[in-house]
Amino acid sequence: MSAQQPAMSPSDLPVEVALDLATGPRRGEADELLALFRELSGEEPVVWAGRIVGFGEVEYRYESGHSGRAPLLAFATGPRQHTIYLANDFAERWPDLLERLGPHRASKVCLYLTRLSKVDQDVLRLLLERSLADTLSPDA
Repeated sequence: MSAQQPAMSPSDLPVEVALDLATGPRRGEADELLALFRELSGEEPVVWAGRIVGFGEVEYRYESGHSGRAPLLAFATGPRQHTIYLANDFAERWPDLLERLGPHRASKVCLYLTRLSKVDQDVLRLLLERSLADTLSPDA
C-alpha cells in the first residue's frame, strides 16, 4: 500500500485546469495573476492541492514541530473570487498597503479579491513582493 500524499503537495494537473475554475471576466484576470506571479517569483506554475497555482517551493517548520512544504507564492481562482496566499498575519503587518488596495477581504494568510480589476495593481504587487521577501527571509 502506498503512502498517502499530503493534501498540500504539487501535482501533475495542468495549470489551465485550475485556471478554468474561474469563469467570465475572472478567467482573464486569472491569466493576469499567472503572469504577475511568474514575473515576481521567476518560477513556473505548478498546481498544488488540485486548485492552487503555486510558484517555487519552500519547506517550513513551526515551533510545534509541524512541518511541510508550500509554494513561495500562490493563488487560487474560482467563479466568485480570487484567493491570494500571503505571509502569515499580512493584514496586521501591512495595514498601510491594505488601506490603499481597494475592495478585499483578508484572513490570516489569504487575501480575497472579487475582481482584480477593482484593486490597485501597484499595491497588489507590493504585497506580493513583501510576502515573497518575508518567505525567503532566513528568519521566516
